[in-house]
Amino acid sequence: MSDLFQISRILGLAALSFVVAFLFTPLLTRFLYKYRAGKQIRTEGAPIFQQMHQKKAGTPTMGGLLIWLTIVFLALLFWGLDKMGFNSIITKLNFLNRSQTLLPLGALVASAIVGFIDDLLGVMKVGSKGGGLQMRHRLIIYTAIASFGAWWFFSKLDWSTVHIPFVGNFDIGWWYILVFIFILVATSFSVNETDGLDGLAGGTLLTAFGAYGVIAYSQGHFDLAVFCGVTIGALVAFLWFNIYPARFFMGDTGAMSLGVTLGIIAMLTNQFMLLPLIGFILMIESLSVIIQFLSKKLRHGKKVFISAPIHHHLEAKGWPETKVTMRFWIISWVMATLGLVIAFLDRFYL
Repeated sequence: MSDLFQISRILGLAALSFVVAFLFTPLLTRFLYKYRAGKQIRTEGAPIFQQMHQKKAGTPTMGGLLIWLTIVFLALLFWGLDKMGFNSIITKLNFLNRSQTLLPLGALVASAIVGFIDDLLGVMKVGSKGGGLQMRHRLIIYTAIASFGAWWFFSKLDWSTVHIPFVGNFDIGWWYILVFIFILVATSFSVNETDGLDGLAGGTLLTAFGAYGVIAYSQGHFDLAVFCGVTIGALVAFLWFNIYPARFFMGDTGAMSLGVTLGIIAMLTNQFMLLPLIGFILMIESLSVIIQFLSKKLRHGKKVFISAPIHHHLEAKGWPETKVTMRFWIISWVMATLGLVIAFLDRFYL
């Protein structure tokens, strides 16, 4: 298939994903409000956070359903039409295959279901202080999902090579499993921490999936690029309703699943070392939490930030929520662009 067709395929399915997700929103909103799936604002140990965000209590969570259900619906729709023997155009729209998109889709669904259960526990005030799973429990789940993905890559896809930009490829053997687990756990944790302001996680993920979609296309991984495009379309529809003031929040069913999926795509393209640039905001958010935690543990309760993650620190300093979000979006665009420049120069010089 020509490059022009592939570009049209990516953009067309991204647009279709937006339309499907947008049309699905009224049903989702009715469901969330009907069953009072409102967010519980945690108060223990976070008085500053409570003061800034108490007004958001009761806003429906689990809006991430809009994103991953749209992706799954379109993947299965065109896969099914392909298997039913429809004409060639329909067949070429199928983007589900074993080597490129089966694992990201499977991980998306598995982690989304776990996140959905966590969200339900939070809505029903069950679990850690009435707010669902504790972070250590989430990290255990992230690790379990990442371990399965690492086994799939290492055993089924026979992957054990990592790429260092401008240096080359290195076979690291079974160490690849540990690298894979670290990348997925770190990415999932980072997205979860970033999902704290209206539109913040959605906007930064939009940038990251866009950048890796471009990288996948440049590598000839067209189905993976389509997968990224479909994710982008659903994310844009989600952002339409999630920008300030949010009609609903992403929730763990969205943050957990998209974090895991982003990490897997970074591994599939073998450009995971660009994640600190392409996911720069995600990295800064998680680092701020880790720094705050270590400071309180090692310095007898002394804090580096007024409130962590860093977006809450900036709010506490007087920045309006929308200013924090939009400036973080801009930073993510600039850093992701730098990541793409490095990716392209790396291909040119190697």
